[in-house]
Amino acid sequence: MIHKIGDTIIQPKHKATCHCGAVELELTLPNGVENPRRCDCSICRRKGAIVGSVDLANLRIVKGHDVLKLYQFNTNVAKHFFCSECGIYTHHQRRSFPNLYGYNIGCLEGVNPFDIENVVTNDGVNHPADRQ
Repeated sequence: MIHKIGDTIIQPKHKATCHCGAVELELTLPNGVENPRRCDCSICRRKGAIVGSVDLANLRIVKGHDVLKLYQFNTNVAKHFFCSECGIYTHHQRRSFPNLYGYNIGCLEGVNPFDIENVVTNDGVNHPADRQ
């Protein structure tokens, strides 16, 4: 199955890197980029990234284990990873679906996230896990 964003064909295996290249991920995207979205929670609105989701088994850190930094806040369930060299957010283990990683679509090699039309914004300010 062929998936496209703009003029870029998304292969089942796709490379994602931070800005400086110190962190490299391999993503298995058998259905292409799924569920592209933004979030308006306190960290996501500051990052401004468009993210997709992938099963934990479908994201592999190829290089950069030593420069990846972990950031957690609030409930400390989600695990946000970024490059300590260039500061780019690469991926996070999701709080709402901990069996999934969210990844920064802007890190996908050859993909311009601005080519994705109609990106939805999730209501992260009123996250279901924060409601009593």
